[in-house]
Amino acid sequence: STQSNTSVMNHFILVHGLCHGAWCWYKVVAALQAAGHRVTAVDLAASGAHPARIDERLILVGHSHGGLSLALAMERFPGKVAAAVFAAAGMPCVGKHMGVTTEEFMRRTSSEGLMDCKMLPINNNHGAGVADLALAKMLVRPGNLFMEDPVMKDASLLTDTNYGSVKKVYVVAKADGSSTEEMQRWMVLLSPGTEAEEIAGADHAIMSSRPRELCDALVKITNARQV
Repeated sequence: STQSNTSVMNHFILVHGLCHGAWCWYKVVAALQAAGHRVTAVDLAASGAHPARIDERLILVGHSHGGLSLALAMERFPGKVAAAVFAAAGMPCVGKHMGVTTEEFMRRTSSEGLMDCKMLPINNNHGAGVADLALAKMLVRPGNLFMEDPVMKDASLLTDTNYGSVKKVYVVAKADGSSTEEMQRWMVLLSPGTEAEEIAGADHAIMSSRPRELCDALVKITNARQV
């Protein structure tokens, strides 16, 4: 039988070793690309051209359901997080399962609001502009709350030793028509020691409706707390 000369194009991911970076693969990258393959050489954190330092502590900022991702990172890597800022975000607490804030949000939200297929600007006089709304309508994608995931149901997942040890600040969006100010302050009360900042006129899309004020709040948080 004759062997086919047709080559299969593959995608190679090249990962460097200690003290190196993506740069060390440059000859292999060139050779593989010349052979018709796709190649990605990556810089691991604090390596190569990656700007992070190996001992760097980060300030995590999460919005909406992204607050749950912050919580998981804080639980797993508390020593790497200088502070966590929840900006109109879901903020779980020690002693309750991760999904408790989402369940409370659903309880407070009318079924009509959840079933409404229209996208309407909330607090349009103070919120994001028409261009922001148009951009969001083009780019938003379906999401998953993952309420049936075992991680969301484990009441022992978040611990005082890890998640509870990280400095937490909640930025309240006072004009949020989705997760109301009352709901946001309820989450703050669930985690004693959490500090609160507030932004007047900010709707749920806090980064679009009040970007300058959010930036000022983040700088204030880091400066005042020396993180």
